[in-house]
Amino acid sequence: MSQTVLYCGFVPLVDAAPLVIARELGFAAKEGLALELVKQPSWSALRDMLAMGHLEAAHMLSPMPIAMSLGLGGVRAEIDALMVLSVNGNVIAASNALVDRMRAQGWKSDLADAQSAALALERAADGPVRFGVPFPFSMHRELVEYWLAGRDLKIEICSVPPPMMAEALNSGEVDAFCVGEPWGSRAVDAEAGELILTGRAIWAFSPEKVLAARRAWVGDNPEKVSGLMRAIYHAGHWLHDPGNRAIATDILARQEYLGLPADVIERAMTGQLLARARSLGTEVPGFVHFNAGAANFPWRSQAQWIGGNLARRHGLDETAAIATARDVFRSDLYRDVMGGIGIDLPGASDKQEGALDHPTAVASTRGGLILQPDRYFDGAIFDPAKK
Repeated sequence: MSQTVLYCGFVPLVDAAPLVIARELGFAAKEGLALELVKQPSWSALRDMLAMGHLEAAHMLSPMPIAMSLGLGGVRAEIDALMVLSVNGNVIAASNALVDRMRAQGWKSDLADAQSAALALERAADGPVRFGVPFPFSMHRELVEYWLAGRDLKIEICSVPPPMMAEALNSGEVDAFCVGEPWGSRAVDAEAGELILTGRAIWAFSPEKVLAARRAWVGDNPEKVSGLMRAIYHAGHWLHDPGNRAIATDILARQEYLGLPADVIERAMTGQLLARARSLGTEVPGFVHFNAGAANFPWRSQAQWIGGNLARRHGLDETAAIATARDVFRSDLYRDVMGGIGIDLPGASDKQEGALDHPTAVASTRGGLILQPDRYFDGAIFDPAKK
């Protein structure tokens, strides 16, 4: 059977796994798609390739399609987030010198206590703390900004491509960074610094990467879009099984994907992180999700949270920015495609973010959906009905 070639860009990170597995294990082929994955060196390169039409779809940071649709960063393009590819998966690392000063303040690392880590960082800082994030419009930045808001601490945020994080920390270009795995672990192995926190310790269920495409292309190619979404959903469901993570790790380690030792990738895939070189592993349950608890659903409340943050930071009209952001996260399209194959879908497309501190059954189309904890570290609740 002839297949339709579809070009999809990605940045070499563990959370590109649903795309890689969709291609390598035949989920895309079953949908009649020859999925060609095109590795990109940076998020800006991937953004430009998608905007110019050189890619049909892309693995993207969840705020990127919203920022592009708002015209932020010098590139305006109508981009849709078709589904969420991964939830969580980020780490925060600090230089050895900064960690030593934090320990002198009595801080003890467990990768889970965001309050104590922020307080120790505030006390240990001897000037502005320069934070590296992979891109200005990223969940990494949103998490750092949220975590340190209101502290007596000046932070300077700069963009560093994920593979360059260890070098930036080691050279003193940055004092700390937030990045997706395995690049935090690479910095630990290089003894450039230590992990001090995971992203899920700040927001327990944050949308990290999305499947993005140009809105015009989405409208013109409904069959390709539906097939790609189904393939990636099934790949994520396969990845959800812990018994499949070892196979996935070996595939991701290949040169055409991450090109890194499998044991480094395995830490993120199993949630067994090394906070510092030659240390015992720290177990982080739910470190990264590919399918659990409606992980793939593009919640419009999450889009609203991101859009509101971007509007306030960049001086945009908040009401208009939120409306644009909500339109970018295509819960309507996700319902059409996944409802057609019997996936259990939430009864609403908005929810109160941060309201769940334990797995919770919610109204759904098939009556079996359980959402995972999504608590913010400070106990706040974001209600999309209250702008």
